[in-house]
Amino acid sequence: MSMRALAIETSSRLGSVALAEDGHTLLQDSFPHGLQHAARIIPAIDALCRQLHWTPRDVREIYVSAGPGSFTGLRIGITLAKTLAWATGAALVAVPSVRVLAENAPADAKNLVIVLDAKRDQIFSASFARLGDDWTQLQPAQLTSLSEILAKSPRPVHLIGEGIPYHRKSIPASDPEIHVAEESLWRPQVSTVARLGWRMARNGEFTDAMNLAPIYIRRPEAEEKLDGPSR
Repeated sequence: MSMRALAIETSSRLGSVALAEDGHTLLQDSFPHGLQHAARIIPAIDALCRQLHWTPRDVREIYVSAGPGSFTGLRIGITLAKTLAWATGAALVAVPSVRVLAENAPADAKNLVIVLDAKRDQIFSASFARLGDDWTQLQPAQLTSLSEILAKSPRPVHLIGEGIPYHRKSIPASDPEIHVAEESLWRPQVSTVARLGWRMARNGEFTDAMNLAPIYIRRPEAEEKLDGPSR
């Protein structure tokens, strides 16, 4: 029996949702970043289900891009995934957003560094090395600087992610083995969330709805400001 699933990607500046079967995306839709996630995400899912004549109970698995990334977007995506899982009984899979981005890398890339802006001259990042047809994670998702993670990365290395424009000053022009991927590859794809989520589910990598939480790495800026400067 085929596995019908919903994929949710709200970690970047453009949110997206997709309906998939056995990891293959059938239909998808996207919407702007920010509060528009909340305003359009449910109608978008409803419209996709209507096009395929699916009911909520037809969705047996939910794959959600879990971060790191946009604090607001992740809260909305994770909350929606938990709510739908509780309402329908669908199983949940939390797909790391850095792993989703790694799938965008050019075919000739051997080493990869994810670059997501974390403000204050910091990035959310992770590094990967290609082994055969798959990626192996070398450095876990972390809060760091681009200079620091580049110092640890083998060469040649490709950079990918929406934080690149904010951290170009940390990319040494004198190093010919550092390559910036094309801008069209910087945003995670919901179809990749669907494919990786399906693969993780087949390996039994589910997350209980009660324990599902965004991969923030650092607390939201508003919470840090509320607590005041650290001592």
